[in-house]
Amino acid sequence: MAAPIFLPSPTFTTYRTIQASLNLNSRCWLRTQKPKLLLYMVPATPTPTVCSRQFMFKPYAAVNSLETHVSTHQNKAASGVSSQNGFHRSKTLFDKASDSSDGMSDFERQLQELFNEVKTLITTGKEKDAVDLLQANYEAVKEQMNDGSKGIEEAAILDVIAMGYMAVGEFKSVRSLLDVVTFLSLISEVIDDLNNDEPLLDSILVHMGSMYSNLGEFAKSLPVNQRATDILENRHGKNSVVLVTPLLGIAKVLSSTGKATKAVDIYHRVIRILELNRGVETEDLVVPLFGLGSLLIKEGKVTGAENSFIRLVRIPFILIRLWVFSSFFTFYFSFSRILNIYTKLYGENDGRVGLAMCSLAHAKCAKGNANEAIDLYKKALQIIKDASYMPLDDSMMENMRIDLAELLHVVGRGREGRELLEECLLITEKRKGKDDPSLVTHYLNLAASYSQSKDFVTAERLLRTSLEIMKRADGPENPSITFPMLHLAVTLYHLKQDEEAEKIALEALRIRKKAFRKDSLPVGEALDCLVSIQSRLGKGEAELLEQLERVLKIQEREFGSESEEVMVTLNKVVFYLDKLGKKDEKFALQKRLSRLQMKYKQSVRY
Repeated sequence: MAAPIFLPSPTFTTYRTIQASLNLNSRCWLRTQKPKLLLYMVPATPTPTVCSRQFMFKPYAAVNSLETHVSTHQNKAASGVSSQNGFHRSKTLFDKASDSSDGMSDFERQLQELFNEVKTLITTGKEKDAVDLLQANYEAVKEQMNDGSKGIEEAAILDVIAMGYMAVGEFKSVRSLLDVVTFLSLISEVIDDLNNDEPLLDSILVHMGSMYSNLGEFAKSLPVNQRATDILENRHGKNSVVLVTPLLGIAKVLSSTGKATKAVDIYHRVIRILELNRGVETEDLVVPLFGLGSLLIKEGKVTGAENSFIRLVRIPFILIRLWVFSSFFTFYFSFSRILNIYTKLYGENDGRVGLAMCSLAHAKCAKGNANEAIDLYKKALQIIKDASYMPLDDSMMENMRIDLAELLHVVGRGREGRELLEECLLITEKRKGKDDPSLVTHYLNLAASYSQSKDFVTAERLLRTSLEIMKRADGPENPSITFPMLHLAVTLYHLKQDEEAEKIALEALRIRKKAFRKDSLPVGEALDCLVSIQSRLGKGEAELLEQLERVLKIQEREFGSESEEVMVTLNKVVFYLDKLGKKDEKFALQKRLSRLQMKYKQSVRY
């Protein structure tokens, strides 16, 4: 007997009064300082210029029907692109279990009604009502399972409940995301013993794979996506379009777990399947093309970092160049193709074309064509603005402006970059007020810009403002405030206000020691900053050497003994060993330093 499905009555009310929430915008995450200007992004729902994280709440999908068009109002993050997280019901999927003229059994219809009701409650701001409805159904199906009913219908209800909690978690509650793991475990208990010919099983597996992936449970996501793929291959053949969704799930997992070569192969397979079934200009191609291009850009960075290792195994240099060129050509071609698809479908002034241009600009930047990338970014932002594709204060627009600003600074056009950063600050200020913690990102970026231009006085003012905002929002002991504190200490050092710089650096070090381990990377970063300040204040060389040796141990553990960070600190250690007359210790480390310096001098950066 099918488990009962509860739907709310017209007078359905909620009794929950407490729900946890997470405000990402009020936190400033620590980043390792780099030699070049780095700008910090506003936490946002990513777009096709990044990696989609938004959960599209649609049931039982579409392994038979891959719908691609999502309107701007439905999901601006998707930008008209289908996501492996988005599912639509297929009328042909459940024909085996259906006696109805529209291809849906009574049980499926009930699932659809439950799903639609939960979705409506969430999108209208009634998350508590949605949670109560989901919980009522969970209690009912749990009772059925305790009585011995553990079949595909119980698994299907749990699947809808899990997706409902996942959607609630995207909007409000951290707890609901943790609940999803429990539901997924229950589903696994049921489906592990089911035969692969169950009519609902493929859709349940696809949903599970997507949810596990969104929760970062990649080890669990891969086997369920693989099982779904095997079922669909046996049922529809190896070139059927119904394989696209689980294959994209597999590619995402492989990409996220460092198995780039296998992921690239999967993306190519998806592209071939779509071209065969939908043609070479179908919009469906955008998702795998973007995934492939983004992965190759990411791997291109890894290649640059590993050139020294490649030389150690004596692979001919010409092969390295050919491999890198081939990878670049593939991801560049991917983004160019996305742009062409959107332009042909929607016209050159559509907002989706602007987003595709941003991805292509990213590819040009990776190749080293900075000025071409800048022109593309500017044109893209103008298209998105003119098309009213998204509001000016949208976080995605904000991050694109920051991308462009960073690139302008890299090529020496700092004034143009600052204008964009000031625009970001003014827009956020107008939307959220002058004391909102989200302003801190923009103050830090502007301060970095002014510091790069040697205007340390203005940088100091901006950093003090950001520090005051964070203290009011998070308190004086929150470790997040140490980020602007250390930036302020460095700025004061450049202004030759060494005593205040030391005081601030010491306070940042105290807070980080309290919040993290004494040998943690944040503590090492603060120590490194403090040593630079105290060296000019004439502190004891033996004490400074001891602190640097602590920093060196931390960096060796975190970055590896052959890292560039270790090389920089090793140079400082050798300097103080020489001043203290410790020739034997200096000689051993000098040999190691010389080898590292030669390694990074010879490394080829792409």
